[in-house]
Amino acid sequence: MDNPEIVGARVLKQAAEILRPGPICDDCLGRAFAGLGHGFTNRTRGKSLRTLLRMLGVPEKDGQCWVCGGVFSRIESLAARAVSQAEGIEHETYLFGTKITTRLEQTEALFNEKFDTGQHESLKHALNRALGKAFERQIGQGTVDFNRPHLNFTVDLTRDEINLRVRPVYIYGRYCKLTRGIPQTHWPCRHCKGKGCDMCHGTGKQYQESVEELIATPLLAATKARKATLHGAGREDIDARMLGDGRPFVLELRAPVRRFLELEPLQREINTTTPEKVKVHGLRFVERDTVARIKQQRADKTYRALVKFAADVGKTELAGAVTGLIGTIDQRTPLRVAHRRADLLRQRRVLDAEGDLLSPRQAEIRIHGEGGLYIKELISGDNGRTHPSLADLLGTQIQVLELDVLSVSVDYQPD
Repeated sequence: MDNPEIVGARVLKQAAEILRPGPICDDCLGRAFAGLGHGFTNRTRGKSLRTLLRMLGVPEKDGQCWVCGGVFSRIESLAARAVSQAEGIEHETYLFGTKITTRLEQTEALFNEKFDTGQHESLKHALNRALGKAFERQIGQGTVDFNRPHLNFTVDLTRDEINLRVRPVYIYGRYCKLTRGIPQTHWPCRHCKGKGCDMCHGTGKQYQESVEELIATPLLAATKARKATLHGAGREDIDARMLGDGRPFVLELRAPVRRFLELEPLQREINTTTPEKVKVHGLRFVERDTVARIKQQRADKTYRALVKFAADVGKTELAGAVTGLIGTIDQRTPLRVAHRRADLLRQRRVLDAEGDLLSPRQAEIRIHGEGGLYIKELISGDNGRTHPSLADLLGTQIQVLELDVLSVSVDYQPD
């Protein structure tokens, strides 16, 4: 361990050299020795060193700090602006980041190069910490969080702006869609692209309701969030129902004013507002990474389809054809979605299949398959783009009258 007297003499000598080029504030003087001591602020370090040097008669110059340009003297006012932006927004954690000017970058580089004490704290780091402490003191609450802060401030000194990003709220659950004709997410009008026109009666929407909007409306009101986005573990067709335990989803609520909510009453509100359309269960708060986890899952699904044959079909004939579907299926991108998806050849597996003949021209088909399997095309053949298909195996055209998703099985369950 170095002798304290030797260390003290070296520090005073270095501090005296730092004072020589021009006026410097206590914060910048102190952060040149930020590695010394514990529990001291840079301002306290700088003030103490300056006092000792004055006592020793070391001259110093008055004026604005040549290193930071006086930015540390603005900490309280900048923090006050941040407090004003955060007013009324529920939070427990925060984080500050700073974008400094080109001039400050240059003087900081010169300062570090000319006076290499081995104890420097960077200008950005010191500003962020000072701003955070001042913000916390002024607003009377909060703890810094470097990973997932509720409030994330960027102080842009180049524009004299403070930008606030409020961390979204993420709510996981499962939804059931109990009626047909409702898309999973908001669908802009294909004629006006969401601007509003005569075709959509000025709403900007192709469909006036969606699962996303029906779930989000009470949660948007409760959180006072700016926008809601539903991320689902896959999606069902507009004309298909989602039954059973429902489909996993995460609702992302952006820029919420309130985030500390009781979800059970909100779940009841969603379920009683439109009970014939959408129901949810298992609502709970999750983190952002859950969105990627559920979207990356290739969930097995079980379907029920009511189908109509172009020619009479017998019970034994149907049983053999349905069994013939089990195994690997080659599917090109269906014609109905080819305009918005790449034309690719995919292989998916049918894990199980069975059928009940309701009449010579109608049957109920149940299929358990891998995620990404197009069920309508598995039945109809899609003009030969799916092979094998039920239509091929029966040798007749088949129309899907109704389609229901009975279950969506995923391995991942968020905490």
